[in-house]
Amino acid sequence: MATPPKRRARAQPPAPEPGSESESGSETESSGGSGSEDERVEEEVNIEFEAHSMSDNDYSGIKKLLQQLFLKAPVNTAELTDILIQQNHIGSIIKQAEVQEDSSDDDDDDDEVFGFISFLNLTERKGTQCAEQIKELILSRCEKNCEQHVVEQLDKLLKDDTKPVGLLLSERFINVPPQIALPMHQQLQKELVEAQRTNKPCGKCHYYLLISKTFTEATKSNSKKREGKRNQQKEELMFANAEEEFFYEKALLKFNYSVQEESDTCLGGRWSFDDVPMKPLRTVMVVPADGINAIMDKLKDYLSP
Repeated sequence: MATPPKRRARAQPPAPEPGSESESGSETESSGGSGSEDERVEEEVNIEFEAHSMSDNDYSGIKKLLQQLFLKAPVNTAELTDILIQQNHIGSIIKQAEVQEDSSDDDDDDDEVFGFISFLNLTERKGTQCAEQIKELILSRCEKNCEQHVVEQLDKLLKDDTKPVGLLLSERFINVPPQIALPMHQQLQKELVEAQRTNKPCGKCHYYLLISKTFTEATKSNSKKREGKRNQQKEELMFANAEEEFFYEKALLKFNYSVQEESDTCLGGRWSFDDVPMKPLRTVMVVPADGINAIMDKLKDYLSP
């Protein structure tokens, strides 16, 4: 049974990154010329997205996006995907809006998941394999990249059942513009409030946990290596989901860990800007729930047209 859209957003995808596979696939309107950039004709395409509740049909698309986040980390993304679909009163998936009713050959494309947002109450899901694996993952990475007092703080926070921790998951294809994030986050906040009011799963959390896809200039980290951790802290951190920088600003605990050895062009892409190689990271953030409204206000200012 088709799920009615929750909300609709019109977005214009940005140009693909230099050297990316999608760049070579976007030249349908510019072939046949002399090759000169001056003669190249580029066409902007407006794509309309719809957000729907999650359903079993979205399993493969959601799992694929989760794999892009966790890469080769030992996290049961199959179980995690099942849980997110089961609790579909929380979260949304992004699909391309139907353009023509007679496009029978493109049914598979119409069902493609371009992104999703959801929330997993790690305290509430204590004992499930995926929740325990996620906690173990970030604790082990924290131990390798942080001072002991930070590790102890994170460990205490994750074990305190009186102050639940929720994992905020917001994943999308890189060519989906950030403007889509605003209505998705706003709707998620409404759903979390309603879940708390009706005593459904994913009720109130005291802390939001985020694992964000980030990156820094690889050459910079190599050239500064001898100068120690202090300079690494000062490297410019860039977010694949630009809006997550506002969560970073409000985080009471945050650290990065490298996923360079786990990344490949299939799952993680090969990051570069202006031919500068990028080092892929994951940035873990713990944000107090009472700071979310301020973050939503900043998102609105940043992402509103």
